[in-house]
Amino acid sequence: MARTLPRPHRFDVFLGVGGLLCGLLFWTLGLHTQGGGLLPAAWGLIPLVVMSALELVRRTMPRTALCVGTLALVADQFTPGNAVTILMFTDLAYASVLYGTPAAARRIPVTTGLVTVATTLGFLIWWREPQALLVGVATGIVAFGPAATGALVRNHRDAAEAARLRAEQTALLAEIDRSQAVTAERSRMARELHDMVANHLSAIAIHSTAALSLDDPDTSKEALGVIRENSVEGLAEMRRLIGILRDSSGDTEPAAAPTLDGLGALVDQARANGLDVDLQHAHTALPAPVGLAAYRIVQESLTNALKHASPGRVRVRLARRDHALDVRVSSPYGGARGEGPRAPGSGAGLVGMRERVALLHGTFAAGPEPSADGPAWTVRATLPITEGESE
Repeated sequence: MARTLPRPHRFDVFLGVGGLLCGLLFWTLGLHTQGGGLLPAAWGLIPLVVMSALELVRRTMPRTALCVGTLALVADQFTPGNAVTILMFTDLAYASVLYGTPAAARRIPVTTGLVTVATTLGFLIWWREPQALLVGVATGIVAFGPAATGALVRNHRDAAEAARLRAEQTALLAEIDRSQAVTAERSRMARELHDMVANHLSAIAIHSTAALSLDDPDTSKEALGVIRENSVEGLAEMRRLIGILRDSSGDTEPAAAPTLDGLGALVDQARANGLDVDLQHAHTALPAPVGLAAYRIVQESLTNALKHASPGRVRVRLARRDHALDVRVSSPYGGARGEGPRAPGSGAGLVGMRERVALLHGTFAAGPEPSADGPAWTVRATLPITEGESE
């Protein structure tokens, strides 16, 4: 299949047609660059036409245009000469650097510079007169000057393109960072919402079903009391969360992040919800992120125990080592659930605990294991403590 030549640029067509018309005008008026030549003036039209045609491919075939244009320029020297032919050759030299390959852009200015120096020295040796320097100056103006100008323009163009690409990459990285920040914030909000509300809703679900299914006024009254207490506390925590997210709400002040000092109240609440909880915790100063993560892990573990554990004691153990805090929560596993329904679980609790531990570069494991009291579901987390930090 024959290769189709690219369509010339509109500006290149203007240069070619305009150069041809101006060259014909100069030839008609008898305006030549040399007093005479080996060939008649009519022969000068051939280099002119060739140079005009090469202007059409100055952008698409710059190297070919320069090579053929050089031959046309040499041929023009055997005629009386045409200034427009020389002028169009300078444009071809400029375009060959600007639109050519990077290697050509580096090579052509050097080559034209060497040609200029060689021409100057050659004519000095041949003529042995200072006027030979004018030939070198003319050669530099026709060949080296346009090539050097093209190199400067190309360098500026490449620098501008590089700056544009850097700006686009910076904008892309900023967008990626923004998306990651939004995703991380959504995950954090999901963890906080789950940890704050799931415990209350689980207790409400279990005790409301018990109140409906058991025909015992005392049990129903006790269950309704637990339901009311958890619903009020859950509603208050939801309002605080909404106040953080919505500046126009009445409660815009964020609540203080819970710490391990609140474990006692958390365990008391779990006991009020019907769990038999045994807490062992040596109070010690901890970094705020570690304390918050440990509190949320215990909170979620107690919620899971309320929803899924078999009857028996839930054991909560927190132990401080040199540079880590060990959290362990064990609940009876595998036996009958006892009276009352199981609250449905989505699995988000384990995911949230695992994410919290991963943010602190700790380790997390959850699953059944044997214990002295029988099979138990155990949550284990090790939270590193950076030396020098404290709550």
